[in-house]
Amino acid sequence: MTRERATKVVVIGLDCAEPSLLFERFADRLPNLSRLRDQGVWGKLRSCDPPITVPAWMSMMSSKDPGTLGYYGFRNRADRSYEKMTTATALAVHEPLLWDFLGAAGKRVILIGVPQTYPPRPINGLMVTDFLTPSIASNYTYPPDLKEEIALLPEVHPYEFDVSDFRTPDKGKIRDSLIRMTDKRFALARHLLTTKPWDFFMMVEMGTDRVHHAFWQYMDPNHHRYEPGNPFETVIVDYYVHVDRKVGELLKVLPKDTHVLVVSDHGAQCMDGGIALNEWLIQQGYLVLHESPATPSRLESLKIDWARTTAWGSGGYYGRLFLNVKGREPQGLVAPEDYETTRDRLVSELEALGDPDGKPIGTRVLKPENLYRTIRGASPPDLFVYFGNLRWRSVGTVGTGQIHTFENDTGPDDANHAQDGLLIAAGPGIAPAGPIDGMQLMDVTPTILRLFGLDIPADLQGRVLKPIASHEEALA
Repeated sequence: MTRERATKVVVIGLDCAEPSLLFERFADRLPNLSRLRDQGVWGKLRSCDPPITVPAWMSMMSSKDPGTLGYYGFRNRADRSYEKMTTATALAVHEPLLWDFLGAAGKRVILIGVPQTYPPRPINGLMVTDFLTPSIASNYTYPPDLKEEIALLPEVHPYEFDVSDFRTPDKGKIRDSLIRMTDKRFALARHLLTTKPWDFFMMVEMGTDRVHHAFWQYMDPNHHRYEPGNPFETVIVDYYVHVDRKVGELLKVLPKDTHVLVVSDHGAQCMDGGIALNEWLIQQGYLVLHESPATPSRLESLKIDWARTTAWGSGGYYGRLFLNVKGREPQGLVAPEDYETTRDRLVSELEALGDPDGKPIGTRVLKPENLYRTIRGASPPDLFVYFGNLRWRSVGTVGTGQIHTFENDTGPDDANHAQDGLLIAAGPGIAPAGPIDGMQLMDVTPTILRLFGLDIPADLQGRVLKPIASHEEALA
């Protein structure tokens, strides 16, 4: 049986929203999101590798993996030199995105806060850029005069792209900033949805990510710093309840025939600690410094003996490890014929690295060619390191002499990312079907294209999720 084509689709993105919290632990306190679940389909949404905001949202919106996109995090090597790095903004996005396909079909689009949309570019509709936007002094809208309209909205101005410092120890300040930022984002969403023409609307709220990183230790009895009855114990659940209320207010202004998808790009989990990747490389003889620092220092600030260095790494929610290959890097040491044996040795040794007591932590070390259809970009990592399967952060600084740490090198941070985000979909023709398995974030774009009855480009890597958009539906 053929379904009617969608006329309007809304995507509410909640960065880092964790399925175990939204679907289980907090579910009875989230009436609007739970009602959407009951009305449609839902389940875990497998993220990309690596499961972080950049590149995950663009992988979702392009239906291409990060290898095809050509960037593997916020910061990437610009070339094969040792020093030059670039930040992956919208300028790094070269693949067509969902709203490009929709615009070409004449659909009007409104976007708010979708990561990697700054700086803005022309679309068939309106765009308000993302958390990478420097400030409201920047050109952050398309068309440019939309910025002037936003400045006249008392509920929204001054607009906030992110909390100013979600790793500050001033937890009360973060809590208040999160609520203020979220209220402004949803107020802007309601304004644009009710005053502008649109066929497709998408917003992404970053607060769900920030609240996990700032407050997980106060909520989770499994966190090594958890104290029962602490004053911030309910901040995360209170924030989810607040977001649920804002989602409910947004749903009330939507036409009744709207298809609604709620998605997150990855999940969250307790951070057990950190592994100082470069300290380990130094101790194992893979990374050689001309002089050891007297205090903890960023690797980029130190003098590295590149002629004697085999590998070095970058910190973050996951580790990126680079080999110093002869003929590829300026002072390469690893002969090309030894490249695979060197990588295999590093994989084996890193996966065997345990906790401070030597107990296994389940580290996974992945080769990019096993993750992606193709590998682009000036200098992709040679290995991806998921310490403790992402329960341990990769720490890039050196100078402590310790491999294991329980202090974050970039400021207080309680949570790491998890590989499963979530998806809820409800709307005309979507029968209540309970949880569905096997969803991946690259499936979102082809599914929405099918909802609109549009052809799906052959090079998209995702598939249509049949419980949401029937495979038998007639195409345009």
